[in-house]
Amino acid sequence: MIQRIDLRGRPLGRRALLDVLPRAEAGVDEAVHAVEPLLRQVREGGAAALREIGLRFDGIAPEHLRVPTTALTDALDSLTPLVRRALEESIRRVRRTHAEQLPADHVTDLAPGAVVRQRWIPVQRVGLYAPGGLAVYPSSVVMNVVAAQEAGVPGLAVASPPQKDNGGLPHPTILAACALLGVDEVYAVGGAQAVAMFAYGVPGSEPQDGETLCEPVDVITGPGNVYVAAAKRLVRGIVGIDAEAGPTEIAVLADNSADPGHVALDLISQAEHDPMAASVLVTDSAELASAVEARVLDLASATKHSTRVARALDGPQSAVVLVDDIDAGVAVVNAYGAEHLEIQTADAARVASRVHSAGAIFVGPWSPVSLGDYMAGSNHVLPTGGTAHFASGLGVHSFLKSVQQVEYTRDALEELADRIVAIANDEDLPAHGEAVRGRFH
Repeated sequence: MIQRIDLRGRPLGRRALLDVLPRAEAGVDEAVHAVEPLLRQVREGGAAALREIGLRFDGIAPEHLRVPTTALTDALDSLTPLVRRALEESIRRVRRTHAEQLPADHVTDLAPGAVVRQRWIPVQRVGLYAPGGLAVYPSSVVMNVVAAQEAGVPGLAVASPPQKDNGGLPHPTILAACALLGVDEVYAVGGAQAVAMFAYGVPGSEPQDGETLCEPVDVITGPGNVYVAAAKRLVRGIVGIDAEAGPTEIAVLADNSADPGHVALDLISQAEHDPMAASVLVTDSAELASAVEARVLDLASATKHSTRVARALDGPQSAVVLVDDIDAGVAVVNAYGAEHLEIQTADAARVASRVHSAGAIFVGPWSPVSLGDYMAGSNHVLPTGGTAHFASGLGVHSFLKSVQQVEYTRDALEELADRIVAIANDEDLPAHGEAVRGRFH
């Protein structure tokens, strides 16, 4: 069911590892061509275009593109008590963790009368996307909304695809999660068209839309399929985005101390997301590899989404990678840069401290990725496709701008005037120097 890649006895540098390690083909380049006309259609056609595209792709043209407040309240009232308590606990933990992420403003006194202030300012409006395809993700609503709220963003809007069996509204649990979080601006719009709506803003086309259905935002975040990723690529620069999220992935670095059942369950849980999901085991134990492969065969056939899981595990993006030792395993997972990385080895915390490229690291047998998906307090919107080499997961920082505020007195500027003029003249920009010197004549 899952391929093996044997790297034992092969000293490989980073470039060679990148060539041999499995990776899903996201296909964003191809999707861009399909998405570009949709963005143009929304930009030119407004709410009428959103309804037409919704009918084409979701099978329904919602009467209310903006979800009525009563629908949010009704969804929360109908939420089962157990799921409500679970979402409330998730919100509490995620909020506490993200509140600790807020950076402090600071002041640097460089000389008498020479001050530079560093300020962190939240963006003013964000658009948060919650998918609704193969699975429904109220947990993603929690992750996106709480991070933005803790950053101090004053304007939040959520979009999620309309559901034919919910009267053209997003999934009830999505709506309930929005209500729990106090978000009342929610749209029954999915896919690339939701990204376009947020990026450009759209006028209304029906009386219930109002003159303006949705104002443009400053930042768009949230996971989605390849078409959502392509749309984000096209609007980047008009708005900020969190990332072009590709297929989800898990890597597990394990030695012979790991429980094969735990490892197999975690690989399957990630494969459940999507046929393109990547599940990778890196181990120095051939015995563990064989045991995990056997457990995967047993467990995958019994799980609800066994067909989807089998396709993901059979795909070129998934593998069992054999290495000489844990040092070599650390090199492999650093080269891979997984979205989710589990460390199931002896002295797992020490091994984890040597990892520099991962979206999130889950240490030890009792910290599975599923914990981080829902209840750990960490954020589950994470960099994929190797972008963990340079990108971070979603957090308060995703919604903040750093602004430097310069405050100099006359004497402080005059002290530097000759040196400013010298550099300006050397760069052949004499007017820069004259803008300083002229203040003292």
